[in-house]
Amino acid sequence: MKATIGTDLERAAAHLRAGELVAIPTETVYGLAANALDAAASLRIFEAKQRPAFDPLIVHVHSREQALELCEPPPAEALALMDAFWPGPLTLVLRKRARIPDVVTSGLDTVALRQPAHALTAELLARLPFPLAAPSANLFGRTSPTTAQHVAEQLGERIAYILDGGPCSVGVESTILGWEDGRAVLYRPGGTPLEAIERVVGRVDPAQKRVLPAAPGMLAAHYAPRTPLELGDIDALLERGAGRRVAVLAFDRPRPAHACRVLSPSGDLAEAARRLFSSLRELDAAGAELIVAECVPELGLGRAINDRLRRAAAARSARH
Repeated sequence: MKATIGTDLERAAAHLRAGELVAIPTETVYGLAANALDAAASLRIFEAKQRPAFDPLIVHVHSREQALELCEPPPAEALALMDAFWPGPLTLVLRKRARIPDVVTSGLDTVALRQPAHALTAELLARLPFPLAAPSANLFGRTSPTTAQHVAEQLGERIAYILDGGPCSVGVESTILGWEDGRAVLYRPGGTPLEAIERVVGRVDPAQKRVLPAAPGMLAAHYAPRTPLELGDIDALLERGAGRRVAVLAFDRPRPAHACRVLSPSGDLAEAARRLFSSLRELDAAGAELIVAECVPELGLGRAINDRLRRAAAARSARH
């Protein structure tokens, strides 16, 4: 049966209390939520998304106080970042307390925590006696959803309810930060720019490559449309693809092609981030044989956009 889309907070809360799955809006992307303290409920997230068990989940909280109940005493830098950026698109990876089930953290001794800024989900969290585990509400590896309808298209028959909070205002997932050997480490660029974080805590190191992820969102091939995607110089890629149905995802300038989407004609990285996943979905549905895309400036939200494009292109390589 197809999941209902609506704005009934009490209905969403009732499903979650019953151990069922509910899609929730956040400022970044829509999340697929379950009771984070219920191992069986959280396991249903992996089943519905077809997500590998080694990829941990982000736990969403309604307050800093709730977050501190779920983790060991955090570094002073983590508290400073909570003060500066919560609620908002920043996830902090901290040592977990035993009450967090191992299925949520994929057996790691850390938990990824964030306080979302979306008003509807903030109210939902305030009504519940537990936090919510909630990765993006899409099939594993596919393009992330930024509207309720996007969720329905991929997961509508697998979940109980879709809480409709309108289009996501940020449009790319949260930045994920952790600590290794006492130093701040960037696990994933996202909705909080690295420059802003470094103004609070100083230099942040890049994460080391691992066989298994140390935090959510670290797998190399991810966020992919079904149509193969190549990343590089668009004009050169179009010339190489002459005679094929090629779609274009451009930053600020359109190109003649089978289909084309421009992320921001004014070169605004925030607008580009908001439009990234919806533009990829539209091009994926355009009947093209190939999508070609270009990187945006590697600063601010541009880091997150480029990260998602590189992973989408890596998914094509993984399929071949």
